[in-house]
Amino acid sequence: MSTDQTLHPLRPARSGPAVFGAGAAIGVLGGMIGLGGAEFRLPLLIGLFGFVALSAVILNKAMSLVVVLVALPARLAAVPAAEVAARWPVVVNLLAGSLVGAWAGASWAVRLRSTTLYKVLAALMVLMAAALVAAHTTTLDALALPLWAQIPSGVAAGFCIGVVAAFMGVAGGELLIPTIVLLFGEDIKTAGSLSLLVSLPTMLVAFARYSRDGSFAVLGANLRFTAVMAAGSVAGAVLGGLLLGVFPDLVLIPALAVILLVSAFKLARHD
Repeated sequence: MSTDQTLHPLRPARSGPAVFGAGAAIGVLGGMIGLGGAEFRLPLLIGLFGFVALSAVILNKAMSLVVVLVALPARLAAVPAAEVAARWPVVVNLLAGSLVGAWAGASWAVRLRSTTLYKVLAALMVLMAAALVAAHTTTLDALALPLWAQIPSGVAAGFCIGVVAAFMGVAGGELLIPTIVLLFGEDIKTAGSLSLLVSLPTMLVAFARYSRDGSFAVLGANLRFTAVMAAGSVAGAVLGGLLLGVFPDLVLIPALAVILLVSAFKLARHD
């Protein structure tokens, strides 16, 4: 563990309703675009609740895992299980890279100084903002790669996504869904279900790697905080899902991208 990583918030703990409300607000933002919202929760953990970088990533990973576990049955109910099962090569292809990437990303994260990790997280949030805008404002068409190119491309993409997911404590759906559409030609709805099947084991691998580091103690020290915010995130995601399509993408997506970019700027300046 980095010597400058502390395990507890730098500011006084917030009340249960405030923590739940913050989680719910993040869930609503994510739910309105069909995602979990973990990329918005990370800067909140650092900026509002005062956790240092690595502690925030680990807590974010725990909450993301809860959100994915809750979302998985609902998502699989929306797409027939047989249809998802028939696409198992897609999941295996991406997992071949993402599992290794998740372990590597978590290993790198625990070795970085907080000041460096803040800057890495800021850069990754800019990447997330770009991916968000690209996925929702452009038409994604399959690349139609031959099998000999598709398989290694899937492994390479999976590795990169696993690294990003481990570093940020996110499920990675923002990157997985467009990757599945582009590389494998799946529709958005099916890609969403497949992304969860890739995300879950990828997150568990990163979680297992973090559990080997002393910084993982932050989770035990903040179980109530984590449970309350995770519950708020789930409730907010449900509400956000109901609001899906209420706000036009031409307004919503640029606004969310700006939130990510402003958060990235603040993280980059964080000491």
